Amino acid sequence: MTVITVNTPKGRLSPEQRRTLAETLTDAVLVPEVGRFAPAARAGFQVHFVEREPDMMAIGGRLLSDAGQGPDAMVIDVTVMDGDWRREVRAEVIERILAALAEACGLPEPSPAWWVTLRVIDEGSWGSGGGVLSVLSLLESGVFTEEKIKAIRTAIGA
Repeated sequence: MTVITVNTPKGRLSPEQRRTLAETLTDAVLVPEVGRFAPAARAGFQVHFVEREPDMMAIGGRLLSDAGQGPDAMVIDVTVMDGDWRREVRAEVIERILAALAEACGLPEPSPAWWVTLRVIDEGSWGSGGGVLSVLSLLESGVFTEEKIKAIRTAIGA
């Protein structure tokens, strides 16, 4: 299970940009997480778009509503199940997310006011469908590469 929450000022993203990002942000995390592009794994991903009024966001101590046009603020929170989240894998996810955002927004590069955080939820600390979830039960789903399965088992000590 992976949840990607995109927080933006109201009206920043059009419906078409959100449609594009629903797919590209999912894939930006999915590929490093399972080790390859696996469309079947998309079912375990949710993307939430949260819009805030400009007077509900501030940068540098100034409300965006007071800053006129202001900076292009965006905060993306990525929450993932425990697994193979070595520093280089996390860096790849963050870079892929920022690139997907820039492309969807028609910009040559990401804004310096876009922030991405990646949070890893410890094994046994996530639940759905009436029970506790484990990444171990997903390893036999056929979406993870053998290399990624070994890395996940090593990372969580299984």
